[in-house]
Amino acid sequence: MVQYTLAQSPEVLIDVAGRDSNKAREKAMDQLMTLMDDDKLPTALDDGFNPKDFIEVKEQQQEPSDEENAVVEAVQTLSNLSKLKIKVQGSREEALKVRELIDLLFTDEVIEEAQIEELNNGFKTLKTFAQTNLRYRDAKDDAEAARELLDTALNPPSKKK
Repeated sequence: MVQYTLAQSPEVLIDVAGRDSNKAREKAMDQLMTLMDDDKLPTALDDGFNPKDFIEVKEQQQEPSDEENAVVEAVQTLSNLSKLKIKVQGSREEALKVRELIDLLFTDEVIEEAQIEELNNGFKTLKTFAQTNLRYRDAKDDAEAARELLDTALNPPSKKK
């Protein structure tokens, strides 16, 4: 759908199916002639008028409101929480095994070479898990506010009696 107006009468809007083209402008010209014949055109086109004189009305892009931006940010926060939770869950079991091996370092028990190797290989997993878990906890706090904001945006306004 394309919409045209006239420089002499910007309040007059003529809608034509399709895109801006010579054919669409000809159809708009037919509608303009009908308006003139019915005396519904608020201005006289004394100098004549041709299809090229139509001004295409473009839709104005609306900037998202602060509320809409807040909703987008809330969804991103919750998405981040989801990703962090999956990472934490995926590495928790392996990290806890490594943590148990660390306890062996503080006992008088003999540690086998395979356990030391497993411990050394597991430090990276343990570090990654601990860092991700800390980020998850922080994200969870932020996500509470995001969840409340989304609840407000999703619930219809209550009717006042």
